[in-house]
Amino acid sequence: MNYKEFIKKAEDNDLEPVYLFYGQENYLIDYTLKKVKDIFIDVAFEPLNYIVLDGKEADFDKILNACETLPFMSEKKIVIIEDLPLFKSKKEIDEGSKEWEASASNNQLIEYIGGLEDYLCLIFVEKFNSIKKTNTLYKKINKVGDAIEFTKLRGKDLDDWIEKSFKKYDGKISKSAINHFIQQSSYFDSKQDKTLYDLENEIIKISNYLSNGTEATKKTIDLLVAKPLEMNVFNLLNSISQKNGENALRLFNEMYMANEPVLFILHMIVRQLRNMLNIKALKMKGYTEGEVFEKMSLSKYEFQKVSNQSNNFTIPQLEKAMLHCLEADKSIKTSSIDDRLVLEMLITNLCFKI
Repeated sequence: MNYKEFIKKAEDNDLEPVYLFYGQENYLIDYTLKKVKDIFIDVAFEPLNYIVLDGKEADFDKILNACETLPFMSEKKIVIIEDLPLFKSKKEIDEGSKEWEASASNNQLIEYIGGLEDYLCLIFVEKFNSIKKTNTLYKKINKVGDAIEFTKLRGKDLDDWIEKSFKKYDGKISKSAINHFIQQSSYFDSKQDKTLYDLENEIIKISNYLSNGTEATKKTIDLLVAKPLEMNVFNLLNSISQKNGENALRLFNEMYMANEPVLFILHMIVRQLRNMLNIKALKMKGYTEGEVFEKMSLSKYEFQKVSNQSNNFTIPQLEKAMLHCLEADKSIKTSSIDDRLVLEMLITNLCFKI
């Protein structure tokens, strides 16, 4: 079952007595919990019929007391338990939660959820946590209720969500610009941990910038969407390969003004140059694109970016660029020259002396 199917069952008043919500897309978890509350809970009686417990602080007796009290002026009582230690491995359970491991409470809870009454909907929430399907509590919930994993939106679901979110904040975006927005937002970059909350913040920023129903274009997106350091470095090296020193310096100064450490920016530049050099060297030895990809240990997205970018440089140019970076690193660590000036000099050298 996915979250859409769960919401449909809630609207049809056909919920099981227990569920587990888990996964990385906490925006969708929060959205689904709100939908459940809106469907079943009268605001006037919310304190009696909608209970949220911190699983790290709640023992079995607290959970039992929350569940056993009948709903007041409502068909359903919703009890949410967040971050219950029972879903963690023994190594992950901190000292403050040892009572769950040491006592019989865990067995009591597992037995208890097998006989829940229809008036109750007990929802365990584990945001960001991966759940082992061999976990005893997981298996019990899956048997008497359901476990729903909240993963990132993809394809048409994501496109529709972005379009509706722009409308929600009085903005517009063309279908052709949606894919560019997704790419620039780094939503699928495994290193960034981006969620729909991050995309929503970018949508709000763009919508506030636009006025009079103006559509968000690729140019607007490039101007306003916050880019991770890695993406900025890709763009910086693109400008360097095109000998566009003005744009390269602008990109560097944007990173600098965003408080990115100069040495870290330099490290990222060196990393990308080294990756490009390795890719070109492997191809020169006769390796196929697929074989090079396997040897590089990069994500598919990053490999494609670096591989395409390597076409803008020769091996001698990349080797010379690495030497310029070595000199910059030495200047930062051993001289009194301002770090920012050192990087600006490096970028100028990379644009016009390689």
